[in-house]
Amino acid sequence: MRQIFLILLSLFCLSCSSQTERKYNLDFEDYDELYMFPKDWFAWGDYTLTADTTTVHSGKFSGKIKATKAGSFGSIGYRIPANYEGTSIQLEGYMKLKNVANGFGGLLIRIDDDQKSIAFDNMESQHIKDTKDWQHYSITLPYPREAENIFIGGILTGTGEAWFDDFVLTIDGKDVQTLAEKEKPVFKATLDNEFELGSKIDVPKLDEALISNLELLGTVWGFLKYNHPEVCKGNYNWDFELFRMLPNYLKTTNKIERDQILLQWISKYGELDKCTECKKTSPEAFIKPDLSWLNADDLNPELKNKIEYIYQNRCQGKHFYIKKGGAGNPDFSNENIYYSLPSDDDGFQLLALYRYWNMVHYFFPSKYLTDNDWNGVLKEYIPKFINAKNKFEYELASIELIGEINDTHASTSVGFSNVQYKRGNLYPPILTQFIDEQLVVTDYYKPELKGASQVETGDVITHIEGKSINTILDSIRPYYPASNDAAKRRNIAYDILRSNKEQIRIDYISNNQKKAALLPLYEKSALNMRWYKWTDEPCYKLLDGNIGYITLAFIKEEDIALIKETFKNTKGIIIDIRNYPSTFVPFTLGSYFVSSTTPFVKFTKFNLDNPGEFNFTAPLEIPKDAETYRGKLVVLVNEDTQSQAEYTAMAFRAGANTTIVGSTTAGADGNVSSIYLPGGLLTNISGNGVYYPDGTQTQRVGIIPDVEVTPTIEGLKKGRDEVLEKAIEVINE
Repeated sequence: MRQIFLILLSLFCLSCSSQTERKYNLDFEDYDELYMFPKDWFAWGDYTLTADTTTVHSGKFSGKIKATKAGSFGSIGYRIPANYEGTSIQLEGYMKLKNVANGFGGLLIRIDDDQKSIAFDNMESQHIKDTKDWQHYSITLPYPREAENIFIGGILTGTGEAWFDDFVLTIDGKDVQTLAEKEKPVFKATLDNEFELGSKIDVPKLDEALISNLELLGTVWGFLKYNHPEVCKGNYNWDFELFRMLPNYLKTTNKIERDQILLQWISKYGELDKCTECKKTSPEAFIKPDLSWLNADDLNPELKNKIEYIYQNRCQGKHFYIKKGGAGNPDFSNENIYYSLPSDDDGFQLLALYRYWNMVHYFFPSKYLTDNDWNGVLKEYIPKFINAKNKFEYELASIELIGEINDTHASTSVGFSNVQYKRGNLYPPILTQFIDEQLVVTDYYKPELKGASQVETGDVITHIEGKSINTILDSIRPYYPASNDAAKRRNIAYDILRSNKEQIRIDYISNNQKKAALLPLYEKSALNMRWYKWTDEPCYKLLDGNIGYITLAFIKEEDIALIKETFKNTKGIIIDIRNYPSTFVPFTLGSYFVSSTTPFVKFTKFNLDNPGEFNFTAPLEIPKDAETYRGKLVVLVNEDTQSQAEYTAMAFRAGANTTIVGSTTAGADGNVSSIYLPGGLLTNISGNGVYYPDGTQTQRVGIIPDVEVTPTIEGLKKGRDEVLEKAIEVINE
């Protein structure tokens, strides 16, 4: 018995060890209950992808792809960091097919460096189709030394269904589940921690000369950060290099001495080799690097020549502080967050300004659309950041700076704890919206709290705690970053009734009578604010007059085939995007409304090898579906239509029978790039420029409706949806 017990114990330990070593979910057995999909797997293409529990090779789950339309594809993918050494990579797995025609099924491997795909195979050349039971397949490729990411998966093109299970990935015959990861390079910049507890910088009283000197320093510091080869190699903590040179720089008494200090500072990082790969800025570039600051009359010619030489021999390829994100948008790497920022630290506050200004200067594709010339912003904000005496004032200065880029993606909700506390931790039970320049009650988070709020839908709030709405608006406008006024008012309406008090006094007009009330406030969690409109009802329904209605707020991938079948003979379809789509549908649903493959969007993306340069991509197309909808399509938009929702509206607009109805959208499209500032302040920019194929911009402008309709106070009182009513009218014309 003792021997049997020891054997069982050893088997149990081996089992535990095996489970511990299983780093990647390549057998599909880990299931994500929230997303209802195999954990860490993701979808490519247009087909329906699910976890299957009835058809498996082993275990409880497999990955399934079901074709939903001809001429497209579906792929279930998994990303593995290329943290391994070797010369050969092999993917093995099991695949089952059912009625696959006009295409193929296969395993796939795609290997990327930090910018592009460098090795690929999806078994297309093997022409595997028809109906086949579970079979073992494999792919073998050379394993590139410059690999950054390994993507594996299964793919289906044409029609039919495919299942995948029990993948095994090996490098030089060794399973990645147990293969030791290669040692990652240690950068000198990460070993430098001298100033983590404080910059030790005390900026003297500001005057015009010192402000101008600090402006020049911020410009040079940012230029070197993104162009100097020694910085891009990660050989220097560029934040702390600023703190090291500042003490002497702050003592300068004239411009000659200032420029000499800058020259000595630059010389510290050695002479540069000639760059044989550096290309001149493309004449076709949409945005070109801005080095106009070098033309200042008072700048030392030797310093100018030094900077121009660095630019001509600048960093190429990998960069310690910047790389391309998955959508070609900037990914700001290795930016220390400094959560424990001292409450009043001149050096770190100056660093925050320099960091943000240069990120925008070199990598924000819509810098040219800001209300104020970005070149003048740095100088304007130096006093605001240096004179901030506590974290609250520092956060306010940061928010005001972020607002200068006029981008609704530039959120300030994470990390700005002092400002958020000042705004209030308690929220009203009502929703408000600016209609006809007035703050109007539009809905209730919880109907049972309607009586406690004492206000009715359609009531106009005129004062809060004795202050007029216009007075409040004037005081807080600079602290709500937004692309346009519609989005700014939307965001302010969400916050304007917040407080740390349990109730606030409001004055309002109800049925032409002036009234006052104490409005109770609640914890956000008690109001279910984010999900108060969520429903388990289908995202689509048939309206009177044989008109289909779809809301993208609750749409699921599996709804699309049913929508097409249900609405194929309707007079028209209304798609409501006055929300954020729950599923990405520009291609899966957008293709139903074009009669031929149609371009609908193009982007501007930055050039990693020439910071500040942006170029247009080729237009992206909506492919034609097997069947084209013949009725009218009306798309509903408003200020809640933002980012992916705006992109989706552009896709639907590609259809010849599409009409956009509503009001101007939020004007913030393009994949989000996150930015951290010292103190843990998190914000974002729209990382790609988004344009119609003819070059018409969407950033700040938004999606302009063909028929403009906004809600009215009278309509709200009567429970009408006037935008939807107009859409029905357009279809019936």
